[in-house]
Amino acid sequence: MSDESDEVEETETVEEDAAEEAEGLQDGEFVRIAYTARTTEDGQLVDTTDEEVAEEEGVADQGEFEPRTIVLGEGHLFPAVEDDIRGKEVGGTGSVVVTAEEAFGAYDEEDVQTVSADKIDEDDRYPGARIQIDGEQGVLETIIGGRARVDFNHPLAGEDIEYEYELLDTVEGDLEQARGLLDMMLDLDLEMWVETDDVEETRVEEPDDDEDEDAEPETVTETVEKRTLYIESTPQLSMNQQWMMQKQQIAQQLIELTDIDRILIQEILDGGGMGMGMGGMMGGMGGGAGDVDIEEALEEADIDADEIADEL
Repeated sequence: MSDESDEVEETETVEEDAAEEAEGLQDGEFVRIAYTARTTEDGQLVDTTDEEVAEEEGVADQGEFEPRTIVLGEGHLFPAVEDDIRGKEVGGTGSVVVTAEEAFGAYDEEDVQTVSADKIDEDDRYPGARIQIDGEQGVLETIIGGRARVDFNHPLAGEDIEYEYELLDTVEGDLEQARGLLDMMLDLDLEMWVETDDVEETRVEEPDDDEDEDAEPETVTETVEKRTLYIESTPQLSMNQQWMMQKQQIAQQLIELTDIDRILIQEILDGGGMGMGMGGMMGGMGGGAGDVDIEEALEEADIDADEIADEL
């Protein structure tokens, strides 16, 4: 009997310890965070969400600088920073150093290579130029004659990075969570909204084991409710490199981390630039829009009017 009591007490103790460990922010929570990251050696700015810091560093024209939404435990920040955040409350602050190995890697002398200058565009043949050779990014150090010395290390390789942060708030609601994630990933201010839609889904239902052995699987169509995230397409979104390369992965992450079931990209056409209409098209075929000879236009386009009539 005493053994059973000991086991119950031990279980209760473990549960209490787990509850205590789960206090504060935990993995899976959406957190709005402000931070500034600098190299520890010389204080070089690496990243910031503070517009004033960006202005002081002369980079305010290089994007939007405002607090970001991350999902704790999803690798949106370096592991050392996430470890420091876990268990803290909203309003908390922290400072943590991320080692070079964990940040952008140790500096590797073997990644400094000599290549033919012919591989470098003439406009980029100067020390300090950022270049790409055989798909690798690098910085041109020197160029002498037909040979160039290129450093293929990350520009911040070998640098320890210090993050100073403040936990501003948690983010609730699938729309705001999706908005925060997309802003972090794409750095775009997109028009989006969430609706609950009735969607028809088709599935194959296997026959019961008790039925005839020759019974065929049955196709069943049913109407289900889906939380749909609508995103208004823009030229900026269509040309965003991150979106073009990883739209499927981004969509999958949004669906996994929120209550959204599907995502629809909606292109809105308001008729702008379409004023020519059919008249403009016909004018292009036969001259002025007001005096087009249809038969002549069809003949010039090598189209048989009788064949069209037969098809109609």
